[in-house]
Amino acid sequence: MIKQFGSLFAGHVDLEHEGLDGTAANDRWLSDERLAEVFPKSEAIAKLMDRTGYDTFWLAEHHFQREGYECIPNILMLALHLCHITKNIKIGCGFNIAPMWHPLRMAEDYATADWLTGGRVVFGVGRGYHTREVEVFGAPLRDQDANRELFEEQVDLIFKSFNERAFSHQGKYYTIPPPQMPYRGYELSEITLVPRPKTLPVECWQPVVSASTRALDFMAKHNIKGIIGGGAAQGGANDKVVHAFREARARAGRETKLGGDLCIGFSFHIADSVEQGIKEATPFFEENIKMFAPLGFVPGLTPAQIDAVADPKRARQAGLPTLRNAIKAGTWLIGPPEQITEQLKDIEKKYPGLEVVNVGQPVGTPQAVILEQLERFSAQVMPAFK
Repeated sequence: MIKQFGSLFAGHVDLEHEGLDGTAANDRWLSDERLAEVFPKSEAIAKLMDRTGYDTFWLAEHHFQREGYECIPNILMLALHLCHITKNIKIGCGFNIAPMWHPLRMAEDYATADWLTGGRVVFGVGRGYHTREVEVFGAPLRDQDANRELFEEQVDLIFKSFNERAFSHQGKYYTIPPPQMPYRGYELSEITLVPRPKTLPVECWQPVVSASTRALDFMAKHNIKGIIGGGAAQGGANDKVVHAFREARARAGRETKLGGDLCIGFSFHIADSVEQGIKEATPFFEENIKMFAPLGFVPGLTPAQIDAVADPKRARQAGLPTLRNAIKAGTWLIGPPEQITEQLKDIEKKYPGLEVVNVGQPVGTPQAVILEQLERFSAQVMPAFK
């Protein structure tokens, strides 16, 4: 039964000349002042969500995006600030990209935020998908096997530091503490995270992207919950993925109902009719394609179509997916609030263990539209569930 609603904001500023005919993604280069507008925009969304009864406002960590699409480099710092200007809503890390951190620095920073906010920051980890970000920080991404290997050791180390009063670690990438390390008259054999989180065990979330057996088993090992779609990962709530997630939990001795320990995310647009909603939201849908298609996050495109996305003169004739395709695939909810409510009720019946849903707008949606849509959803859809 759906009980909680959140929204993921990847950190885009308001943009001009959107859609397939608008400014090419690689041609956007915004000023520092424009890029910093992400912070008051985040404040406005957090305050509205707090006032209207949402449960979690998710933020995404990204770097070096002069184009204005994902502009929050440190979500733990921003989460701490947002908790100070709101009262109840939790701020979710969707996600801290572990390969760009030293794992113990991430653990310390989260623990600090946990203490300073009274447990209102939700931990989350991811592997990353921008080469410009991950590889610039010195970690592998083009080599996916190396990226996953590094990520898994980092997360193992993070949870060890959370859960053990004192610990040591020896792996391929980290030896902690270093061998034969003298310290104040004795040889160091283990260390302690200071502070450890106030809230233990730590609730942790991760995007479900590849949904490989290895990935899902690793999540089950650490009791990491999964977010599907809604900007957190490509695609929507594929039935096969939801079943595979449950089976992995069962292999780890964590029996759940179908949909349990998952959050399913949707993009949405409330309007008087489906046709009106498609007309209003299409520019934002198309801007999202321009951003994500070259990164492999728009499944099914040919190399020629991906190449055409970067050229406003060719993009419209490239046969790219439309918002109607996304509605049919179930990744978008568009239309009157009663229709969207019924669609979510159908999801609830299909996945009886599902308790958490994310709803939001794609990269490219202006602040005014985000606020108006989240307000309408809270008033016209959420009461049927909460």
